[in-house]
Amino acid sequence: MMHTAIGTVSGTGAGSGEGAGSGAEPRGGGTGSVTQLRTALWRAVTARDERAAGKVVFGALDVGVTSEEVLLDVIVPVQVRVGAEWAAGRIGVAQEHAATAIHDRIIAAMAHRNTADAGCAPGTAGSVTVACVDGEWHALPARILAEVLRGRGYEVDFLGAQVPTPHLVAHMHRTAPDLLALSSSLPTRLPGAHTAITAVQALGIPVLVGGAAFGRDGRHARLLGADAWAPDARAAADLLGRGVPRPRGVTAHLPDDDLPHLTDQEYTLVVHGKARLVRNTLAGLERHLPVMRAYTDAQRERTAEDVAHVVDFLAAALYTDDVRLFTGFLDWTAGILEVRGVPATALGPALVVLAEELMDFPRALRLLERGRAVLDARDPRPPVPGPGTPA
Repeated sequence: MMHTAIGTVSGTGAGSGEGAGSGAEPRGGGTGSVTQLRTALWRAVTARDERAAGKVVFGALDVGVTSEEVLLDVIVPVQVRVGAEWAAGRIGVAQEHAATAIHDRIIAAMAHRNTADAGCAPGTAGSVTVACVDGEWHALPARILAEVLRGRGYEVDFLGAQVPTPHLVAHMHRTAPDLLALSSSLPTRLPGAHTAITAVQALGIPVLVGGAAFGRDGRHARLLGADAWAPDARAAADLLGRGVPRPRGVTAHLPDDDLPHLTDQEYTLVVHGKARLVRNTLAGLERHLPVMRAYTDAQRERTAEDVAHVVDFLAAALYTDDVRLFTGFLDWTAGILEVRGVPATALGPALVVLAEELMDFPRALRLLERGRAVLDARDPRPPVPGPGTPA
């Protein structure tokens, strides 16, 4: 029942550019309206025509549209649409990946042009390191931010996706930038983000965070003690322009110091017991869903991936003590399943079995109970889900 589900949807990068721009009209002229530019770029990337996409982008730059406007008002909305079309089941994972890859290569090519605005020579505004949290492979939002900051005169050290925290901290100690901009799209990476934030702050370097993982309102940024949060790349650049103070008197400390609820060890025990939880949940699902006994090896493997994602989001919700993180994931996943013809009720039995496995974990049981309530209350004909996992 679940084998087309969570494992497929959580790691595709759908909507990976969401929130990076404001959608304002570019001020440049000569290539038509922003709507026409977006339409032309959309047609190019969905046709996997990188040359045509390049002509749209560089043609706009050639007639005076600024790099920032092309990035945030043209490329970002098209990338968001790519994610929405994937979520709606109208394009496949491979086509979504192809469109994202074209955007990534075009943005990299833009970096070799003189993208700084007049009077904003590289380095005149300060130095910023831009990186993705350990385990975070969605690098496009971070790359977009890096290029926006370059255009505003910052010396940018872009480290890309999936930067292991010990190596990030060592790099920050060696290079000593004015600020670290840390990006994460998946809430399951929040514990790693917390470790990175506190370690970098202990060096006296402020940390600005962004991305869907930190919540639409930045609540997870505040929870983890980040020095600043921005909802998109333009807001982040504006915030840096106003200045982010360096942390004072910050020392490395344990997560429990910031999040006292972690002292109950539920998060730690769920993470350490993940393999057992997945294995036992699969066995329990066969009791609740007899059809699983006829699954092929490939179907069983995919279902195991699905259950693993449920456990990952449960653990993240335990870490943050935020029920909305878990229920939002389940609600979004149910919508994705239904679009693809899989009943959302397939998620319920997994939560029941997990509750049996975690009967001595009161916070986890409350999360699972709320999750089941959200699934039970869903409209049988939900709207097409948008891109990204709401936090």
